[in-house]
Amino acid sequence: MRQAGVLSQLQDAGRFGHHGIGLTNGGPIDAVAMTLVNRLLDNPAGACCIESSFGGLELEANTSTVLAFGGGDIPLSINGVEQSPWRSYRVHPGDRIKLGFAQQFCRGYLAVAGGFQVEPEFDSQSTVIRECVGGTHGDKLGTGEILPCLASQQPLQQLRDSDLPRYSNEIVVRVIPGYQCAHFSKLEQRRFFSSTFEVSDRADRMGYRLTGPTIRCDIEGILSEGICHAAIQVPADGQPIVLMNDRQTIGGYPKIGSALSLDLHRLGQLTPGATVRFEKIDLQRAHNLLHLHRASLATVQTEFIDD
Repeated sequence: MRQAGVLSQLQDAGRFGHHGIGLTNGGPIDAVAMTLVNRLLDNPAGACCIESSFGGLELEANTSTVLAFGGGDIPLSINGVEQSPWRSYRVHPGDRIKLGFAQQFCRGYLAVAGGFQVEPEFDSQSTVIRECVGGTHGDKLGTGEILPCLASQQPLQQLRDSDLPRYSNEIVVRVIPGYQCAHFSKLEQRRFFSSTFEVSDRADRMGYRLTGPTIRCDIEGILSEGICHAAIQVPADGQPIVLMNDRQTIGGYPKIGSALSLDLHRLGQLTPGATVRFEKIDLQRAHNLLHLHRASLATVQTEFIDD
């Protein structure tokens, strides 16, 4: 690795079943992008990739293999030649793979055939920096590291334009109200669901902190309890936080509800200043949307490319 970039780390599908000892899930912020780049290589959907936040990554190949890249608007070049995302490429020892810097959408996923070959910790290769687990040493990738991967000569593939993820700087996140929603008055709920919030400069893999109208709750804090992925906390300052992959496993702020998980891949691509609105849905609608999304993702087909 010649340059590690702003924040590059290894992620697989995530770490599950270890909340009891305080380990959170980790995993890709944009799970759709990671699934699709792995499909371009015939990898399992959760095969270990590099998640590059904001870009700046530069690698040098040390074996002949096939790689694929996709995600936000991070430019890709190989040996100084600009390349298109959402397709696979053949690389050989000495080839240089470079990711430029993101402009609007901040996360890209670089996959190799067979996935990066690092040992799992607690059943996952996902890096969670706060917990010092996963990846190569429980931290973001550093300059000079060697990431083992498999040699491959598999055919090259690309996604059809109709199957590419579409990102926007103005998104709607659907929300299933939680049991603590009753502690927010009808006026405060109406304010939450009718207002526009901005992504703050404190948004990260732990939580997307938003700024906008103050949302008041009739309780300022609760006994710490387990918190789920996509829960929306409202701390004492009234500014919502959508909890992301690297959240803590317990928390003591009231929660107005939980975001629909399939909306988080677009939320997690946003940079400060992008706008978010919330829309209330019920649990049955959420289940239906998730099933439809999974079915749609399963039907995505790749096209072979001539070398």
